[in-house]
Amino acid sequence: MTTESQEARVALGRLRAEVGKAVIGQDAIVGGVLVALLCGGHVLLEGVPGVAKTLLVRALAAALDLDTKRVQFTPDLMPGDVTGSLVYDARTAAFNFRPGPVFTNLMLADEINRTPPKTQAALLEAMEERQVSVDGTPRPLPQPFLVAATQNPIEYEGTYPLPEAQLDRFLLKLSVPLPERDAELDVLRAHHRGFDPRDLKAAGITPVAGAVELAAGRAAVQRVEVADPVLAYIVDLCRATRVTPALELGASPRGATALLAVSKAHAWLNGREYVVPDDVKGYTLPTLRHRVRLRADAALDGVTVESVLAAVLAAVPAPR
Repeated sequence: MTTESQEARVALGRLRAEVGKAVIGQDAIVGGVLVALLCGGHVLLEGVPGVAKTLLVRALAAALDLDTKRVQFTPDLMPGDVTGSLVYDARTAAFNFRPGPVFTNLMLADEINRTPPKTQAALLEAMEERQVSVDGTPRPLPQPFLVAATQNPIEYEGTYPLPEAQLDRFLLKLSVPLPERDAELDVLRAHHRGFDPRDLKAAGITPVAGAVELAAGRAAVQRVEVADPVLAYIVDLCRATRVTPALELGASPRGATALLAVSKAHAWLNGREYVVPDDVKGYTLPTLRHRVRLRADAALDGVTVESVLAAVLAAVPAPR
């Protein structure tokens, strides 16, 4: 293990602690976002209002020495409001490109399912190619670049479900749960002592990691070893979703490569230079839940994607 790798792991450990100053009881979700950062992938946070989805991303942004921007997605948001547009300059009699908020390192796309498909699609090229094309000219985005999007799973009026092609661009879909009783009690104690979620500086959150640490971490993750039986386990899990009767759409090879990447990142964050089956099991659900689709009759019978993936994990033997 190199010195740079050790220092990067320590820095990212401090990042988790900094976010914990504002977000209580969501350690698994914070860990998932860190995994996405290490993999250079995007993350979709889904949960009911009031479980700190937006606060988590804002706290992460405050703890990172990176450029961040927030976009509140609304029904009247236009594609150019996200990607940028050409603006006529009367002084030079020319059109100049004015970058949109997507030109940043960490973009918070708040309530992404409240904007129409045309604006949602404007993010597709940015998320996949890390560039934006305006008037036929491709413009690269800053590196690193990550989209952290939020959506409410229970309120469907006035929303536009994300198409499968865009869902597939998210590395992870993390379901943000309601906190446990003790954690919720700690939340109330923090507010009783004067914690203000709108003032993260007062909470003591300071930047503890930046682009250098992320680059070192990503390089270290690439060096994590994966034995052939573990690779075969990932393939068998994804192939099992394609023949499960309850699913009309199983995980694609892109889902398998995503599961490989997050397993390596999780292993490295936990101090190992090799992947074990538990790394794969722990991230199968957040990596694949948005890449598969239930059959209509299965959904009517009360079957859920989570229950199907749990059955797949139980049926596919893990290597010893």
